[in-house]
Amino acid sequence: MIKKESTNVARQRRHARVRNKVQGTKECPRLNVFRSNSHIFAQIIDDENGTTLVSSSSVELKIKTGGNSEGAKLVGADIAKKASKAGIKAVVFDRGGYQYHGRVAALADAARENGLEF
Repeated sequence: MIKKESTNVARQRRHARVRNKVQGTKECPRLNVFRSNSHIFAQIIDDENGTTLVSSSSVELKIKTGGNSEGAKLVGADIAKKASKAGIKAVVFDRGGYQYHGRVAALADAARENGLEF
């Protein structure tokens, strides 16, 4: 009997494939997304120095419904505003092994609408 790979392990494998192609630099850092069942998190990361420049989450914003598209839009808008204050205009998007659909796409669209370029 073949043991099936767990959903999270499969996502981590997909994320590793994406990370082989997507690198964040100081000029153009990486916007990483992580979603759990009840919350969504976003970080802007400089991979050259291994530092998080800006972060936002539905937990930090105290959004009770952080596990839906509306919460993701609020987090996307917040991360874009924080990035502009930090002088970050352009990023590369790292979907974290998730499909570009639903909450992940909502966060990305909200970040674009609020001035982040990718």
